[in-house]
Amino acid sequence: MSKQKDELSGVETTGHSWDGIQELNNPLPRWWLWTLYLTIIWGIGYTIAYPAWPMISGATSGVMGWSTRANVAADIAAHEAQNTELVASLQAVDMTKLPQNNDLNRYAIARGGAVFRSHCSQCHGSGAAGAKGYPNLLDDDWLWGGDIEQITYTVRHGIRNATDDDAHYSEMPAFGELIEPQEIDAVVEYVMSLSSDEFDEESANAGEEVFADNCAACHGEAGLGDRDQGAPNIADAIWLYGGDRQTLHETVTNARFGVMPAWGQRLPEADIRAVSAYVHSLGGGE
Repeated sequence: MSKQKDELSGVETTGHSWDGIQELNNPLPRWWLWTLYLTIIWGIGYTIAYPAWPMISGATSGVMGWSTRANVAADIAAHEAQNTELVASLQAVDMTKLPQNNDLNRYAIARGGAVFRSHCSQCHGSGAAGAKGYPNLLDDDWLWGGDIEQITYTVRHGIRNATDDDAHYSEMPAFGELIEPQEIDAVVEYVMSLSSDEFDEESANAGEEVFADNCAACHGEAGLGDRDQGAPNIADAIWLYGGDRQTLHETVTNARFGVMPAWGQRLPEADIRAVSAYVHSLGGGE
């Protein structure tokens, strides 16, 4: 469309028209243009002074040498400096005596809560209630024991990992490769009979012998488990992967092999002890 002057305002139009409404070619306010130019100048200066442009292995550092990571590291160092005595005491304390030192215990639990939320909650949940395949740390069911020393050992060395020779280790055989399918069906019914009323009595009776021959060596004759071996108590109503018939059949057939990292290789000693104290304080610790 051709440009022309608007009859009412006398302002030249842009030549665009929508539904009979013409667009006027009014210039932007001068103050707005200057503001735009200043922001462009400021933006260029900012990218020169501070980290800005992404590169192959990082970003331009900027002439100011400013870094959020360096600021955080400085804040952490300042915090650690303020708590030097408490950290030293925490690293040296007998963990069984920690609850008797009120100030140190409060510090350990507060610090441990932060460590837990940063490194442990992804598996155990923010409230430590666990999930399917991830232990609930609020109950009294502990494979290797729930006293403060055992919790500290577990946190430090982990479970069934390939990086720490002192990690807790136990492995259940995949009985699908060792016994007949009908024997698996029977032993599942027997295991269900230990903690549930929903089982087939005839099949459970047959499964008792299968259990005695194949499972009692680890889980005990009554299915109460063995902490020295990390064998779970299967006579209670607490199940890590589930206690229904289908899940038990899967567990007996293919076994389970949960892994926990060795946090002693990733966290400082003070954090190991602090998060252990925090977990122990949640109520499930013994």
